[in-house]
Amino acid sequence: MSLPELIFQALVLGALGLAAGVLGGVIGFGTTIILMPALVYFYGPIQAIPVIALVATVANLSRIFLWWSVINWRVCFVYGLTAIPFTILGVNTLVTLNEKLIEATLGTFLILLIPIRRWMRQRNFYLRLWQMSLVGAGIGYLTGIVATTGAINTPFFLAYGLSKGAFLGTEAASTLAILFTKGITFHRLGFLNSTAIIQGLLIGSCVLIGSIFSKKIVLALPEKKFLLLMELVMLISGVSILAMTF
Repeated sequence: MSLPELIFQALVLGALGLAAGVLGGVIGFGTTIILMPALVYFYGPIQAIPVIALVATVANLSRIFLWWSVINWRVCFVYGLTAIPFTILGVNTLVTLNEKLIEATLGTFLILLIPIRRWMRQRNFYLRLWQMSLVGAGIGYLTGIVATTGAINTPFFLAYGLSKGAFLGTEAASTLAILFTKGITFHRLGFLNSTAIIQGLLIGSCVLIGSIFSKKIVLALPEKKFLLLMELVMLISGVSILAMTF
């Protein structure tokens, strides 16, 4: 690859990394969705997988750093306790399931959770701590089967009563258990080599800068508007998953 091509690639991925960092820092996910097409184009589908896993790890670490003081670590522990083994189980059962059917179910489920979450809030019903272990098991298993489940986490962490910085930081810290499990799996399969690590960390640094800018946006948002934004993102994500499936 020539020098101009390398510079162009770096500029494109750097700009996308900044944008992805801001978006992911505000809504808690979406970083990988923005970067995936460009990474597949530049690196190919196989090499893009471990790179995006590293970028996602850096993105979550940045959110943990930004919202450290309001993270609910009990939720992280209970969620991760079941998420790790069920992620491994999901990967091992991937070949036996219809991925399109799973994605269609996830998209429909995500849209239906919007009125369900509103109904729960009106009746002052919230998830309990032990129920977050069930969420961790379900999300971990699904993550082993489909490409991304970032949006699916949102309604459950909101239903526990978390919002704004507490939601962003706790969800990011909880998801690290799944990301580390996937990273170890990639390393065992030989995909996570030194090149992938360097590429992932360079793009991740741009995501980190974008995440820092996002904190001001989140702090300025009233809680009611933040929750409405989450519902809008859930709706768009659900429709997008269904569109890609069909």
